[in-house]
Amino acid sequence: MDLSFTARNVLIGASLLGLTGGVLGCFAVLRRQSLLGDALAHAALPGICVGYLLTHSKEPAPLFAGALVAGLIGSMTIQLIIRNSRIKQDTAIGMVLSVFFGVGIVLLTYIQKLPLGNQSGLDHFLFGQAATLLPRDIRIMGVMAVVVVLVTTLLFKELKLLCFDRDFADATGQPTRWLEFLLTTLLVVVVVVGLQTVGVVLIVATLITPAAAARQWTERLGVMLVLAALIGGGSGAVGALLSASVPNLPTGPVIVLCASAVLIVSLLVAPRRGLVWAFLEERRVTRRIRRENLLKDLYTWGERNNGRWTDPVPATFIMGLRGQSGTQLTQTAGRLRSRGLLTPVADGMLLTDRGLSAAEGVVRKHRLWELYLTRRLELPSDHVHRDAETMEHALTEEDVAALEKVLGHPQADPHGRPIPPRRAA
Repeated sequence: MDLSFTARNVLIGASLLGLTGGVLGCFAVLRRQSLLGDALAHAALPGICVGYLLTHSKEPAPLFAGALVAGLIGSMTIQLIIRNSRIKQDTAIGMVLSVFFGVGIVLLTYIQKLPLGNQSGLDHFLFGQAATLLPRDIRIMGVMAVVVVLVTTLLFKELKLLCFDRDFADATGQPTRWLEFLLTTLLVVVVVVGLQTVGVVLIVATLITPAAAARQWTERLGVMLVLAALIGGGSGAVGALLSASVPNLPTGPVIVLCASAVLIVSLLVAPRRGLVWAFLEERRVTRRIRRENLLKDLYTWGERNNGRWTDPVPATFIMGLRGQSGTQLTQTAGRLRSRGLLTPVADGMLLTDRGLSAAEGVVRKHRLWELYLTRRLELPSDHVHRDAETMEHALTEEDVAALEKVLGHPQADPHGRPIPPRRAA
């Protein structure tokens, strides 16, 4: 595809903005300051208006200088409110956002009523106008990207400590206030530079969405930073290309939609965090619990039948114990049969030798936990069954060994029932 001069500028600028916004957004997300970028963007609007009123010029320098000063004042105001009052951070951010944005709208309305106010073009800062990007703007974004990457690389350990354990960072003598000021300043610069591309309303999505998407895929900060940069830069590039390909398609909103699409996919399919993974994991755990419950119920039947586990257990008995349907019981029994733990017979079902061993393991966990609760927590023996019903599915073999050691390898539970011994592997 042949790109025009303007389209190339937009492509490069949007990619650089997405990259730097994604990196800095990671620190905002991890420090629970996701709304800070939004507040700084709204705080920058009155600065842009004041810059225009003082110079009566649409040149970027005075407008961006005013936005930068206003953004810094907004961030310092938030910190002053937090440190000198009982107002929490989220409330302080909301206050600054609304007050500064209100002032900005008042000034913008006033400018529009001036003789040449309707030609000022300041309203473009509300929603962005990427087509106005010039080579000098690209150079500024390039320098900004280099600075952000260098700061993040050189101060990685300190910034990581600031995000995850601020108290420990203070105790070890780290300059946490200076680090916070540095992060906030870089965030203000990114916000101010990004206003021309995506505008006041959408800048927070450019910062937060790539970081939130990257967070779903990893537990490591370094990997998260790289992923957020790739997602942010990629969303900017794809959004710019789509905007250049489709007439009258606004660049800023398309960039945000691209990043949001990545976030939605991440929320759905990311391993260990995605909704699909959570659904499958919950389904897997539910099936395992049903299998273990069936093994225990079959063991209990044989125990009550004077230890004759070779006698078939009626299916109606098992269904009545837990109020499960015939379909559920058939599915659970089928899985146990496929693993060689259960044998179906005409009158019901019975445990194989392997199944009996597995059932003894579940029963041992249950009864050891009941004994632990009665001995260590001094709970009545008639109050521990329900908790043991849950814990028997969560205890690992290491936990069971530790329980046996702590309890002195007991032979019976609080109700006098024998605790099945551990079989040799």
